Amino acid sequence: MRSPALRHVLTHLITPLLMCIGMGLAYMGAFVTPEPHHLPVAVVGTAVQTKVFAQTVKDTAGDKLDVRTVATRADAVRLLESRDVTGAYVPSAKAPELLVATAASDMGATAVEKVFTPVAAERGTPLKVTDVAAPVADDPTGQGLFFLLVAVSIGSYASVAALGAAGAALAMRVRALLALGVSAVVGGIGALLAGPVFHLAHHDLAGVWGMAWLYSAGILLVGVGLHTFLKRWTTLAMMVLFVMLNFTSSGGLFRPELQNGFFGTLHAFWNGAGFVEGARSLLYFGNDGLARNVWTLAGWLLAGLLVTAAAAVYERTRRPLRRTAHPEGGTGPVAGTTSAEPAARKGTEAETEADAQEEAEEEIEETVGV
Repeated sequence: MRSPALRHVLTHLITPLLMCIGMGLAYMGAFVTPEPHHLPVAVVGTAVQTKVFAQTVKDTAGDKLDVRTVATRADAVRLLESRDVTGAYVPSAKAPELLVATAASDMGATAVEKVFTPVAAERGTPLKVTDVAAPVADDPTGQGLFFLLVAVSIGSYASVAALGAAGAALAMRVRALLALGVSAVVGGIGALLAGPVFHLAHHDLAGVWGMAWLYSAGILLVGVGLHTFLKRWTTLAMMVLFVMLNFTSSGGLFRPELQNGFFGTLHAFWNGAGFVEGARSLLYFGNDGLARNVWTLAGWLLAGLLVTAAAAVYERTRRPLRRTAHPEGGTGPVAGTTSAEPAARKGTEAETEADAQEEAEEEIEETVGV
C-alpha cells in the first residue's frame, strides 16, 4: 500500500471491526434466546402424590428443569435464600403457591412462573406467587447491580490506556500503585452510584465499595501488565476479557441456568459474576455465598499482580537492549563519525518519542471512544 496515512488508518480500523464482531457474537449468543437449562426448582411435600407430581414435571420438562422435593415450605425458603433453587412450588388443591426470589434473578423468577402457572390452571385454581427476597423499591427488577457493574468496568478498563500508554515512561511499580489508587476511586464512584445517587444499596455501602475496589483493581492490574506486551492491542484484549465475556456471564440479566453452557461455565469463576453475585449476597441474602465471591475477585487481583510482575521483569530485561541500540552520553563526535551524526541521532530519537506520544494519544482516544 503506497499511502502510509491510509495504511495507518486501516490498521486502526481493525480493532473496532473486531469489536463489532465480538460484541455481536457475545451479546447475541448470551442474551437473544434465553431458555431454561437445568433450571433448579423444588416441589414441597413428602406424600407419594407429591413425588409423582415432581417426577411428572421433570419428565415433561426434560433437560430444562432439575426438580427436587423438600419436606417443608421452610426448607424451600432456605434453598431460595441460598440460591440453590430458582423457585419452589407448594401443591394445594385450593391454593397452590409458588415461592421465588426476584432479588436473585427477576428473569429466573419469570421463567419459573411460566412453568407452574399452567400447572395450577389445569387444576382450575389460581397460583399465588410469593417473593421471599424482593429487591429494593428503587431497583424493582433487581438489574441495577448489572448496570453498576457496567459503570465500574468502564471506569476501570478505560483507565488502563492512561496508565499503560501515557504512563509508559513510569516504572512498573509506580503504574501498579497508580492502578490501586485509581481502582479505589472507581470503587468509590461505584459506591456513590449504588448508595446516595440511585439507592440500590440501603445498607453495607462500605462492603459494596470494597468489592468494587477489588473488582476494579483486578481489571486495572491485568490491563497495565498486558499493555507491556500488547501495546495498542490492549484495548481489544480488555474488551474481550471484561466486556464480551464478562458482562454476558455475570448473571446480572440472566442467571447461568437461562444461558448456554459456555456462559454458564464462565459464571462460576469470572470476575463480573463474582461482583454481581457478591453484591446480591451482601444486600439481599444475609452474606450467604459472599466469601466465595470475594475469593473470586481476590483471585483476579492476584492474576493482575502476576501479570504486572511479569511485565516488570520483561521491561527490565528490555531496557539494556534499548540502551545498547541507542547509546547516550558524550558531547563531542566519536572517532569515525561526523559532528552531524549526534544531531541526526537526536532528531531520530525526537521523532521516535513523538511517534510514541501520538500512538499513546490515539490509544487513549480509541479506548475512551469505545
